[in-house]
Amino acid sequence: MNPAILSKLEILAESAKYDVSCASSGVTRSRTAGGIGNTSGWGICHSFTEDGRCVSLLKIMLTNHCIYDCAYCVNRRSNDVRRAAFTVDELVDLTIGFYRRNYIEGLFLSSGVINNPDYTMERLVRVARELRLKHRFNGYIHLKSIPGASELLVQEAGMYADRLSVNIEIANEQNLKLLAPEKDHASVFKPMEYIQQGMLENQELRKNAPKLRKFAPAGQSTQMIIGATDESDKTILQTSDMLYTKPGMKRVYYSGYIPVNTSDQRLPALKQPPLIRENRLYQADWLMRFYGFNVDEIVDDRYPNLDLEVDPKLSWALRHPQHFPVDVNTADYAMLLRIPGVGVKSAKTILMARRFSRLRSDDLKKIGVVMKKAKYFITCLELPFMTVHETSPEYVRKVLTEKKVSRKTVPPGQLTLFFPE
Repeated sequence: MNPAILSKLEILAESAKYDVSCASSGVTRSRTAGGIGNTSGWGICHSFTEDGRCVSLLKIMLTNHCIYDCAYCVNRRSNDVRRAAFTVDELVDLTIGFYRRNYIEGLFLSSGVINNPDYTMERLVRVARELRLKHRFNGYIHLKSIPGASELLVQEAGMYADRLSVNIEIANEQNLKLLAPEKDHASVFKPMEYIQQGMLENQELRKNAPKLRKFAPAGQSTQMIIGATDESDKTILQTSDMLYTKPGMKRVYYSGYIPVNTSDQRLPALKQPPLIRENRLYQADWLMRFYGFNVDEIVDDRYPNLDLEVDPKLSWALRHPQHFPVDVNTADYAMLLRIPGVGVKSAKTILMARRFSRLRSDDLKKIGVVMKKAKYFITCLELPFMTVHETSPEYVRKVLTEKKVSRKTVPPGQLTLFFPE
């Protein structure tokens, strides 16, 4: 590989690593005659399709030059970092070259803003257009839509990309203006609306022309930075809930703030990213999307932040013991989903299995229910034993969160390992 291209690749791949909204999901497009690539293949990678397959994406920036000076961004204008920029042809050739070597199955492309949003967006669209039309590339393409870009460019991007995304970054606009004075929510929501409109219009057109290319078939996603500002989890989840009501919004990603600009007084002095909080937000997001929970059930004015000690569903159950124990042999699907330790797959299996016989605790274990949690919140064919009412929410919390010393012999001088119960 050309040493100059290799140097750019090193710089721009490093610059792109902070964007987490790069899951490849929601689209299946097989190989076509005369074309190369597909979204159905297998690979060694760090992104996952909707059905759980792992696919490889070239995650890269077109350039890390940027006219903005966002406090939380490693590529901010005032940072003294190595800068680089690919030409459109260089990036297209790199993507095709990596695909032919079986390194990747798709492309995740973002960019710093150079000159103005439309100038940057036009270059991103050209990369996707060349891959699709000139090289007939059928692999997965995820493009970042630049806040402030024109509707025409966003609409064209949707005709070539599988997924588009615009990062909202900070849930509260006042805090966004504090850390990124050149940005506002209006410039973020406008491209989101363009994408939504493009998807709706495309659906109507495809009714009469089914062979018409789909517009962003994998929808759109966005990302919020967690811990750089003082938003509560309630504010963050309310923003996510609002976004999920919009057509085509597939995922909201949560990125624990990584202290890359430690000298900026506007940012908190964190020793490490808030990874536990980030994980709890993903769990809460899952409850909203797949378990039928409302935001106000997960967080409210009394509990505006998620419990870092236990997962959000268990936290809700401990705060609402009046709903338990639940009889797994009679409860409906919605109530089964609210039992700690019962997932979507387990709940559906319970509904099918109990048509043939009444379920015992051993049956629930075979189904995949995590009985360590569930036993305090259910009844089955056996008599209930030590449910949340026979004990107390405080006792259940203590038992489920305490750590025990491993019973294995610990060699002299070696630190003791602790394992959760």
